[in-house]
Amino acid sequence: MPTNTSRHEVLLDALVDLFLAEGVAQLTLADIAARLRCSKSTLYALGPSKEQLVATAVRRFFKTAAEDVEQRVASHRRASDRLAAYLGAVADALRPACDAFIRDVVRHPSGAEVYRRNTELAAGRVGDLILEGVEQREFREVHAAFIADVIASTMERIQSGEIARTTGMSDAEAYDELTALVVQGLRS
Repeated sequence: MPTNTSRHEVLLDALVDLFLAEGVAQLTLADIAARLRCSKSTLYALGPSKEQLVATAVRRFFKTAAEDVEQRVASHRRASDRLAAYLGAVADALRPACDAFIRDVVRHPSGAEVYRRNTELAAGRVGDLILEGVEQREFREVHAAFIADVIASTMERIQSGEIARTTGMSDAEAYDELTALVVQGLRS
């Protein structure tokens, strides 16, 4: 596990930015070290192999995104605004990710697992937000677990690249459309 020095935190953020901008697959450890202006041994402090480095960076991306998403949700009181903020913030978090990043993460074993797990957590959070809206009578009476499961299925299709293949939409655009569909469909 990486040492949590200030330098490593900055380096990890730069690594995430590099992967978001260019993807993962085509970069070697030497490329990454050169681009981040550090040694390979410094990279090894973040992860002992490229696979671990990718997993660490993807976890960092999703951890930071989750914190940002929850901050946006917390700034709203109404359930529909909270749900829209949640899904909109997920879309915004994915906006900087180039197609190569999404494709590479989905193809990378540990990256795909991190993405899958975060999608699963997001679907659970969406279910909670739907229940809030039903309880507050802002959303019509629905089977929240079913709606959350449908949303999770769509999120998984977005994550796997299926939506991009069938519609040509980016992940962020797909989340924007999902937000509109869900929030409008749930309102009382």
